[in-house]
Amino acid sequence: MEKKTAFFIFGILQSLSLGAIIFLIFKSLNTINGIRIVGLDTQILLSTLFPLFLLIVEYIAYSKK
Repeated sequence: MEKKTAFFIFGILQSLSLGAIIFLIFKSLNTINGIRIVGLDTQILLSTLFPLFLLIVEYIAYSKK
């Protein structure tokens, strides 16, 4: 039970950090080039879905042990 709680705490922190990093990378690319690389809706979509997908995959791999 404690391992599962620790997994979710650190997994969610990891996903939030990864989402913020992805969002900031796209934002900085838009600022550097002066043109939109991807739109704001795509930034938000990639910043949420990719970390969420990664958390789900990690949970599946963790629960198999």
